[in-house]
Amino acid sequence: MEIMKKNNSELEKLELAYWAQKYAKQLGADDSAIAINKRRSISVKYRDGKVDKLKESSQNSLRVEIYSGGKYSSHFTNDLRKSSLEKFLENAIGITRYLEEDPYKALPDPALYRGRPKIDLQLFDNYYYGLDIEDRIEKARQLYELIRDRDPRIISITADFRDSHYESTHLKSNGFEGKNEGSSFNLGAEVSLRGREDRKPNGWRYYRTRHIEDLPAANVIAKKALKRAQDAVGRRKVESATVPMIVENITAPGLLWRLFRAMSGYALQQKQSYLEGQLNTQIASKRLTMIDNPTIVRGLGSRYYDGDGIAAKSIPVIEEGVLKNYYIDVYYGRKLKMNPTTGGASNIVFKLGKRNGMEIEKDLDRAILVTGFIGGNANSTTGDFSLGIVGWLIENGERTVPLNEMNISGNFTDLLNNLVEVGNDPFELSSMRTPTLLFDGVEFSGL
Repeated sequence: MEIMKKNNSELEKLELAYWAQKYAKQLGADDSAIAINKRRSISVKYRDGKVDKLKESSQNSLRVEIYSGGKYSSHFTNDLRKSSLEKFLENAIGITRYLEEDPYKALPDPALYRGRPKIDLQLFDNYYYGLDIEDRIEKARQLYELIRDRDPRIISITADFRDSHYESTHLKSNGFEGKNEGSSFNLGAEVSLRGREDRKPNGWRYYRTRHIEDLPAANVIAKKALKRAQDAVGRRKVESATVPMIVENITAPGLLWRLFRAMSGYALQQKQSYLEGQLNTQIASKRLTMIDNPTIVRGLGSRYYDGDGIAAKSIPVIEEGVLKNYYIDVYYGRKLKMNPTTGGASNIVFKLGKRNGMEIEKDLDRAILVTGFIGGNANSTTGDFSLGIVGWLIENGERTVPLNEMNISGNFTDLLNNLVEVGNDPFELSSMRTPTLLFDGVEFSGL
């Protein structure tokens, strides 16, 4: 029954998109792009023995992009009744006529649409249809109970279960048609403890997957969330030093995602990228290889096509330290006179090393393990960064002092060239599947 309803819904949205496309053409649009989206999410917070928050949100929307006489505009509405859409489209066309021409705004070359992945990426879990509110509450409650009474210092526990479902239909007047459906499930907890003096250290662990069966077991999440809070007790600064930095796999995305702004067509065109002109040059250690792979089954960043409709395909980003590709969408590709690659990252995978994080730690005489980034900034124009960190002082291969309120600073060019080891332990419950990373000669500011 659910499958039949879904198929009928998809057909209705596609018919509506074609109607909107035809009506826009009648009103004078040269071309158009239509996106119809349906999204629903539910979240449960279970705090201190009871449901603290239960929230459901849903949205149906239509977005239209109008191309007319060399001019471009984009419009959005939640009212999908045809009678309302007629007026909406009339206004959209009318507004577009008053705008300045933009010679770079036009639909993509249809050749870019060809070659979509043929495999089933399994972006949607049918289990979603079997969940009711009681199930969602029970998953949060169970996680809460697995942490309760595990440490006498516990002040509060918040367990969180969330899920979402989306459907989208895309249509472009030069031959593109696409449909997507996906789901996600989140489970995690935050724990607050009584610390020294008046401090209340806390820790958390949250996980997200497309299929519910891929979430870690509740007892594993409970153990990790509590351990994070326990590790925060007694955190302090140590003296400033320049030492090796080891970044745990689950934390490393907080460092590397900052690179991707500098790789974007927007940053390049606006002269806001320190990587401008660096294509096919060495920008990092030979140990760093990153590949953008949008076709990982159940991957959080997986897709059949990007926002322009460009068919998804794997591309090398950095290969043995050499920058191989920028993220160039159709619009900025025209401005930069560069071939488009794709507008944004999907799943980032790494060439792996031979040891896991714990094995790397045990070989370090003195270093700092980063288990979290807390604010700071990174300048995509210069590559300079300054980031707050939490973690551990490593001495003779052991974690000795929990750290807080320390900073790292430097330049991404120097940092990436000082990458001395890549782990064999990618964190796969992320679109950026980072392994443990070890950098030499990082400046830490403390006491």
